Amino acid sequence: MNKIYCTGSDKFCIYSCIGTIFLLFTLTACQGQQQEAGKNYRTWEVFKGDKGSTGYSELDQINKGNVDRLEVAWTYHSGDARKPGSQTSPIIVDGVMYVTTPGIKVAALDAATGKEIWVFDPFAEEGEEPVAVNRGVAYWEDEEGDDRRIFLTADDKLYALDAETGSLMADFGDEGTVDLRAGLGRDPGLLSVRATSPGVVHNDLLILGSSTGEGQGAAPGHIRAYNVKSGAIEWTFRTIPQAGDVGHNTWGADAWQLAGGANNWAGMSLDEEREVVYVPTGSAAPDFYTPDTRGEGKHLFGNTLLALDANTGERIWHYQIIHHDLWDYDLPAAPSLVTIKKEGQDVDAVAQVTKNGLLFILDRETGEPLFPVEERPVPASTIEGEEAWPTQPVPVMPEPLTRHHITEEDLTDISPEAREYALKRFREMRYEGPFTPLGEQETLVYPGSRGGAEWGGASFDPESNMLYVNVNDFGTSFSLSKIEVPSMDTDNPVIRGRNIYRVNCATCHGTPGGQQPTEYPSMTNVDERLSESEIIQTIERGQGFMPSFPQLTEEEKESIVAYLSDVDADGSISVPEEVSDAKTSYSYAIDMAYNQFTDQEGYFATKPPWGTLNAIDLSSGERVWKVPLGEYEELSQRGLPVTGMQNLGGSVVTAGGLVFIGATHDEKFRAFDKDTGEILWEYDLPAAGDAFPATYEIDGRQYVVIPATGGSRVGTNSSDAFIAFTLPDDGR
Repeated sequence: MNKIYCTGSDKFCIYSCIGTIFLLFTLTACQGQQQEAGKNYRTWEVFKGDKGSTGYSELDQINKGNVDRLEVAWTYHSGDARKPGSQTSPIIVDGVMYVTTPGIKVAALDAATGKEIWVFDPFAEEGEEPVAVNRGVAYWEDEEGDDRRIFLTADDKLYALDAETGSLMADFGDEGTVDLRAGLGRDPGLLSVRATSPGVVHNDLLILGSSTGEGQGAAPGHIRAYNVKSGAIEWTFRTIPQAGDVGHNTWGADAWQLAGGANNWAGMSLDEEREVVYVPTGSAAPDFYTPDTRGEGKHLFGNTLLALDANTGERIWHYQIIHHDLWDYDLPAAPSLVTIKKEGQDVDAVAQVTKNGLLFILDRETGEPLFPVEERPVPASTIEGEEAWPTQPVPVMPEPLTRHHITEEDLTDISPEAREYALKRFREMRYEGPFTPLGEQETLVYPGSRGGAEWGGASFDPESNMLYVNVNDFGTSFSLSKIEVPSMDTDNPVIRGRNIYRVNCATCHGTPGGQQPTEYPSMTNVDERLSESEIIQTIERGQGFMPSFPQLTEEEKESIVAYLSDVDADGSISVPEEVSDAKTSYSYAIDMAYNQFTDQEGYFATKPPWGTLNAIDLSSGERVWKVPLGEYEELSQRGLPVTGMQNLGGSVVTAGGLVFIGATHDEKFRAFDKDTGEILWEYDLPAAGDAFPATYEIDGRQYVVIPATGGSRVGTNSSDAFIAFTLPDDGR
């Protein structure tokens, strides 16, 4: 049976089953402590190590005293280096490591030697190029251990594989596959739906989020639970509520049919004892401008941490972290399930990191904040028809992980020239503090949409109640422009294509003639690099991080090509603007997006550090240490202190006193002292470790592995290497 739930009171609720009401009583401190103590932190069989997403290991053979003796145990080359690379979180089950490669193949490896056992390529049969990225697979086995399955998401499909052989499980879905576009209440043929994170297994359910488009026509981001044996959808939670659902009144009346997103692309965490899954969601789509589709209101359940009954999908509680998101402040990572000390008692909690540099610590039972949170007034929108929410929640403790508000005093001082340039740029932009809504004037968003925290999330040490979070500390700028609503009324395909492009493409790629994007490829003169058929194929299938756009008609795609082939580098087109004067329907679209706030040399325009690793005591809410993460060697050679840099990837914390992390595009893999933040060991990788490390034990020997495939950022190296480290025989 496909059960769909979106029930309960507006903030918190109890949940029911077949007419009988079950009240949720708070567990005693003793019970909570026993629950956490009973976990197995010695294996690494799921995404981020355990279903609570702690990234913690009890293994201590590799420790502070010997980590400097680590050596390469093995290197696996997958043979499919590409951009973007693999962002996988390796899992290890019964001595076999399962990873996803840059080409989104699944490789099963001998975890002790790196020897390849089998490879599954979801794109081989159709002969197509892989699209999007992948952060790992999920594992399930039946009670007897006879049926063992690996679940992979690639493009718009969910695959069930035999863990022993890598062959498709024919009894799952359609000969081993399920179409992720189906079951969302809209025409699947018009939707772009993928899943970059592997979801979580609970009993015989695979609970899965999705990655959707961010423009007009995006799919809704409903949470679904699939039967691991049949592939059938067992329950769905609607993140964009319909009439009669809780939260429906926080949107425009037709938003449930028009808006998309509010999706869980970041992963989720499971409390196995309570049988509750904790799901962070992203912003609703379209991003940045809402009146046409999303309407007024808070937009539940976008940018929300949801607690759902893992068996039924019923909502237990929710906590919205961003109201009416106008900044692409998705909740970026699976929350960490933690137990902390509050007023002498052990309290089970959930820690959620955010892109805007804040850290929310909530009671796992009720969703109530364990530290004070204030609803603070924020600037109003200057865009006609846009009703920005007047307040946003800000924790009093823990303190922000990044600068949350900047002034001219915070601008770079790495050189007089850099500071002069940064001051000029800062004064040109609109910035009224945190949560400044985008406008027609270039608007600074700080922290930017790359964090704060990103998809690497946090790791948690239950021995010390310490949370370790790597964050970015820089801004990005955006601007909106008033446009004619895309229409087929005009006979000129160039003007029609320009309007369609601005609504669907400019969010990431910017507009030819405007400020060019720093994080995504520019479309200026793209017709000199790609043929008409190649552009249309990219629109239809997507590429890299770019989603597909199946909702566009052939004529609309051809109009985009006509515009991109006509527009000059300065933004001018050959068609007189008067052709479009008859139009009277207007909207707003992105004119410039994701433009990093940098100095004249391309370094970030605020004072360093620009990337940091932080240790937060969750019992007190206080930061214990903060150190730069990543190094520009050329700046160090000028005599500057280590500045840190943009980082994308996760960390592992161990009982050996170490925090392992890659994530930086200086292509280092580092081990930090978890008590002080001192770097104890580092290794030069062939490309950045923009992924999750994992640690495991085989035959009494501890290993640490990092996917080192890079490619997650424009202008960075790519590789196909997965590297495992261990101690020499005389170093254990």
